[in-house]
Amino acid sequence: MIQIFSIFAPMISLTNISIAFGGRDLLREVSFQINPKDKIGLVGRNGSGKSTLLKLIVGEIKDFSGKVSVPKGLTIGYLPQYIEYSDTRTVFQEAFTAFDQYRILSKQLDELNNQLADRVDFESSDYQRLLDKISELSDKLSLHNESTFVAKTEKILKGLGFVQEDFDKPTSIFSGGWRIRVEIAKILLKEPDVLLLDEPTNHLDIESIQWLEDFLKTFNGAIVIISHDKLFLDNITNRTIEISLANIYDYPVYYSKFKELRKIRRQQQQAAFENQQQKIKSTEKFIERFRAKATKASQVQSRIKMLDKLEEIEFEEEDNSTLNFVFPPAPRSGDIVVNAEALSKSYGDKLVLDEIDITIERGEKIAFVGKNGEGKTTLVRVLNNETDYNGKLKIGHNVKIGYFAQNQEQNLDMQNTVLETLDRIAVGEVRTQLRKILGAFLFRDEDVDKKVAILSGGEKARLALATLILQPYNLLILDEPTNHLDISAKEILKQALQKYDGTLILVSHDRYFLDGLVDTVYEFKNHKIKQYKGGISYFLEKKRIKNLEELTKNQQVKTKTEQSKIKDSKQNYLKRKERKRQLEKFEKMIAQIEDKIQQLENEILEMEEKMSKPENLVDSNIFENYEKTKQLLESAFEEWETTSEQYEALKKQELE
Repeated sequence: MIQIFSIFAPMISLTNISIAFGGRDLLREVSFQINPKDKIGLVGRNGSGKSTLLKLIVGEIKDFSGKVSVPKGLTIGYLPQYIEYSDTRTVFQEAFTAFDQYRILSKQLDELNNQLADRVDFESSDYQRLLDKISELSDKLSLHNESTFVAKTEKILKGLGFVQEDFDKPTSIFSGGWRIRVEIAKILLKEPDVLLLDEPTNHLDIESIQWLEDFLKTFNGAIVIISHDKLFLDNITNRTIEISLANIYDYPVYYSKFKELRKIRRQQQQAAFENQQQKIKSTEKFIERFRAKATKASQVQSRIKMLDKLEEIEFEEEDNSTLNFVFPPAPRSGDIVVNAEALSKSYGDKLVLDEIDITIERGEKIAFVGKNGEGKTTLVRVLNNETDYNGKLKIGHNVKIGYFAQNQEQNLDMQNTVLETLDRIAVGEVRTQLRKILGAFLFRDEDVDKKVAILSGGEKARLALATLILQPYNLLILDEPTNHLDISAKEILKQALQKYDGTLILVSHDRYFLDGLVDTVYEFKNHKIKQYKGGISYFLEKKRIKNLEELTKNQQVKTKTEQSKIKDSKQNYLKRKERKRQLEKFEKMIAQIEDKIQQLENEILEMEEKMSKPENLVDSNIFENYEKTKQLLESAFEEWETTSEQYEALKKQELE
């Protein structure tokens, strides 16, 4: 159920937050603030702690160390990933409960006005306090009235895809995705000061996502969004916080820019780290080389102290775990994989599909798009023989269907372990490879013995996907497969589907995921379907849907030509020859400097021997020459150190 929490302050502060789950640190001494105008994208791999962090903020999780400061007065609207629904009202009535607080205030105002009518103690302090309270409530309600509430409710519901006829229907007849829209509507209507949204786009169609984007762009408060929709994040956010390996990385930019800056930062850190390590190595070599020489004792001690005081550059750990799988080669099917003529489907009196025709050929990669409730999932269920229909439908010769249902992860047996889930499905030789398959989906070591019930939404989605590679299919039907997958996992799935040599039907609202993956789009609208021969970009252009600029901006950039990548072999030879010449030059320079150091040390020893005899102390120049020689020796040490570093760096290049 949606929760609204009262707070009142310019920001929310999290200080030194640490929390562990299942013996693993999710957050380790994490600190940051949410400021009034922040539009934050909270990102990270599945199971990294994103949802946990939101639950901490709203007080659902108590077992943690650190401090969450949520000052009083402002309001937080929280949309969790999984919601318990109330099914006792109509769509409009449920959304209209967002204004219960104002209706309560209105009732309080009526009661106070009734009290005022009976009072005669006009000069008393109690009477004045009553007037002040009435004035305060009147001010709060001055901008709100019943007609305003009705207009706002209708506007929000229609923006989220409902039509006027839906308003008086009970919420119980709608799917979970549509009921989530009602919950989103309630949050937006309450106009909280801070929005915490956990995967708000999972059950929205493309047009509703774009409407929500426009709404959130103009939202006056702070927003924290957990989303794996790259375009959605780019279009809304101005700040990105990534959770990785129990740490956070906070950048004041949108997601795509964050990825660029994060990469640059890691490169800079790596370069600084390697340079410092080279400096340490050179200094340690100096200490080892000259430790036994008494004349260099001060220089050696100086460098030992320098190493002791050196603050080593930290090099951020990176979570390099990634999905690594391919779909098995598809057995050959007939040329026509699916052929439907005048296919219709109704649920009671509700017509969903009205005499549609569709032909799908072997090897096609197809997207089903359109508003929720227009029949996409219904047709998918018909193709998978899960529901009856009217009309003609023929599945082609030797077609083997692999099916991923919408919310497939919820169909898993929660009491099974990860390994048992696959073991109960697999047959034949593949059963000996189950741990290897699970490893490719990031379930390793003790992970395979976890109960499905304790997995995150993304982990359940990965497990459900793993069941699709237990045997070869030549028709994959995937209904919203990217829900709950993180951005990295979606990219790997996209690459695997691009390489898949069978026929593909995708139901998805993720524009970036579909772009470059499908070659035909079917739009579902008004119980009919319409074919667009081309990818999702072509479809959006034809439909003149907003945000096309953002879409095209994120289309895959063509890689550089192979010619620009291939280095000329002659140039490589010349470079290697030049490096070898430089190495020999440095080796000679180092030998010359060491000879010079030896010579200066001998001179210093001679001077010290002279200075130890009283008869030589009358020569005032001896002290001046002694100090000059010591300075020359120190300079020689520094020259040796610098030249040795340059030599080692060049030698490293040669090895690479």
